[in-house]
Amino acid sequence: RESAGLTGELSGGCCGLAGNFGFEAGHYEVSAACAEDQLLPAVREAPDGAVVLADGFSCRTQLEQLAGARGRHLAEVLAQRLA
Repeated sequence: RESAGLTGELSGGCCGLAGNFGFEAGHYEVSAACAEDQLLPAVREAPDGAVVLADGFSCRTQLEQLAGARGRHLAEVLAQRLA
């Protein structure tokens, strides 16, 4: 993390989307509740300009839709650091 220029707290939690689970009929509430357990509160409390790492496509989708946050894949962050 240090050599990649990443600092700050790591936070866990599940986005709740789990592939297409959150898109299926009757699953939205469970999906959103799962994200609200840990992940979304941590993203909302992150300082301005914080990088939100989210390697999964479904995780990045859920972050965008529920928190308006752009999740970035670790490879994207590392590539930017190397450029």
